[in-house]
Amino acid sequence: MSAAARGDAPGGGRYGEAVFRPEQAGEGERIDFGALAYDDVTMARLRALGVGPGWRCLDLGAGTGTVSRRLLDEAGVASVLAVDRDVRFLRARPVSGLEVLEADITAPDSVPGRFSLVHARFVLMHLAERERLVTALAELVAPGGVLVLSDAVDLTSDRTPDTPYSEVMRAMWQGLRAGIGTDVSWVPSYPHLLRGAGLVSVAAEVHVPPLLPGSPISRFWADTWERSRAAMLATGLVDDTAVDAAVRSLGSDECAALSAGMLTVWGWKPDGT
Repeated sequence: MSAAARGDAPGGGRYGEAVFRPEQAGEGERIDFGALAYDDVTMARLRALGVGPGWRCLDLGAGTGTVSRRLLDEAGVASVLAVDRDVRFLRARPVSGLEVLEADITAPDSVPGRFSLVHARFVLMHLAERERLVTALAELVAPGGVLVLSDAVDLTSDRTPDTPYSEVMRAMWQGLRAGIGTDVSWVPSYPHLLRGAGLVSVAAEVHVPPLLPGSPISRFWADTWERSRAAMLATGLVDDTAVDAAVRSLGSDECAALSAGMLTVWGWKPDGT
């Protein structure tokens, strides 16, 4: 299988291998900080789409399983298949109705069945062949079901003031792209990709959590920068002093900046298809 088919970066790395390794101490907590920042928004959108009793759900790149468990506990869905390349966090917290599958979604036929809801958050941005994967995920949606994808959108630009925060965020995106293939530049094309995959009633929204001292999103970024420090330094855009200054800024009232947003897009599989 080619590197592109496996979702590898040009440099040969992958999420969970080159950086953000699940066996690294504290990685589950880093993921949970992101969950605290985004889960309420995700669940509100899924409930608004009608997700509830009787639904059979697929949660891809499920991480520590916070969305999967809330689908069962709060939305009362019939079942959730939680999929990840490493399922240690999912197996550590079993609940009734939660099925766990260790699989690589870039491999053909890696996930069996069709589902009322197919959900993936902060997954495709780290993988290659994204158009093919969107089409493959749409095939997993049962007629009358919905595909919901969420990924990051970078809100820094050439007009963003040069601050410790903005400089390190730029270095992070560039370093992750070179090291593991992360690319958020294509994320705004999600609505077009879902329409191209045959889904209808496609719509999207963006959520930007506030960067406040001690907030989950601020703690998530501080931890993410620490874990991706080598990739950022390799870009030559920042040094250790700059990364340390950016981490300190997240804990102070001086950090007047926009976090990366979360774009969520959804589309429905027509009945009879």
